[in-house]
Amino acid sequence: MQLNRRTFIKSTFTAGLATFGSGFLLGGCSGSVTRSDLKPANKPGPALEGLDDRLQAILFYASLAPSGHNTQPWFVRLLGPDKLIVGADPERRLPAVDPHNREAIISIGAFAENLVLAAGTMGLKAHVNVIAADAWAQDLLEVSFENSKPRPYPLERLTQRMTVKQDYLGDEIRPADIQYLSESLPGRLFYFPRTSSHGKCIQEGAIENFRVQANRDDAQRETVQWMRLSNRDARQHRDGLTVAGMEIRGLKGWFVRHFVAPETFLKPGFRQQSIEHTARLAQEGGGWLIITSNGNAVADWIDAGRRFERMALTARERRIALQPMTQHLEEASGLDKIAAHHDASVIPQFILRVGYLQRYPDPVSLRRPVSWFTRG
Repeated sequence: MQLNRRTFIKSTFTAGLATFGSGFLLGGCSGSVTRSDLKPANKPGPALEGLDDRLQAILFYASLAPSGHNTQPWFVRLLGPDKLIVGADPERRLPAVDPHNREAIISIGAFAENLVLAAGTMGLKAHVNVIAADAWAQDLLEVSFENSKPRPYPLERLTQRMTVKQDYLGDEIRPADIQYLSESLPGRLFYFPRTSSHGKCIQEGAIENFRVQANRDDAQRETVQWMRLSNRDARQHRDGLTVAGMEIRGLKGWFVRHFVAPETFLKPGFRQQSIEHTARLAQEGGGWLIITSNGNAVADWIDAGRRFERMALTARERRIALQPMTQHLEEASGLDKIAAHHDASVIPQFILRVGYLQRYPDPVSLRRPVSWFTRG
């Protein structure tokens, strides 16, 4: 019985371990808790004491931004009815895979972009200023608001944006769609088809650096800390890596939710199978997108996050899926290879697997209520 159970686990749910990665941000019949199960799913919820209803709605939309391991690393401190601070919560950092806080700050840039877009629809112009002296500062942004004419923007883009990892079609991305995605990233977005020499090089690097990270104990223990396998844990924390978010579906998802402990993912056999599954995924889809920046200061990371989010919010309309495969930028071996083959002026901030979907699923990643990350 024990052998059968172990064999079942290893053969059925290893796919989930391989697909979550540590990048920024589905389920079929798994019965796992998803965003729609936690009310309100696409509404800000009951008003908080001392927080204007309009501002609470804006912060709700901001919180739909992606983040590594779905850590949701932001906090908000209210300074008054028209001013607030957005910061990085030190308890939600990922020191093993993000030792410089680069990815956390990029996620907060995406949070800021959502905030600006939502505020605009509600008749507020948001001014975002970077105030952090370095990447370790908790207070990153000062945001002030002024009344303005409402600016139309489809907020369903924010509620429907999601990271999809499986079921990519093999078609190359059409030039018109690359141009469409590039509108918020002029001169910073580069597409390499899967079959091109550079695309194959990126694919190999993604697999190799995933292998390096999968065999790094500190990185894997960090991942396990953010797993919410049971529905009880998912409801309690409303963040992290759920069974649905790792795309463990059907009977597999049911078994993992009820019988598997997060520590099981640390076993060598599961690590190896996750590497093999990642290798298969890396060969699927239409290729790779690289997003670069002008520098590596906090302001550059915030800007990269904002621009990425602006692009990601439009991808669903073209049935384009984006999966950050960030290990290449997290492991020394990956960074060394980039430095050896590119000029120092080339500063990548995102490596994204890209592909068309036959059908876009509904978002499943959980979000904390506004009251959980807002401070008076």
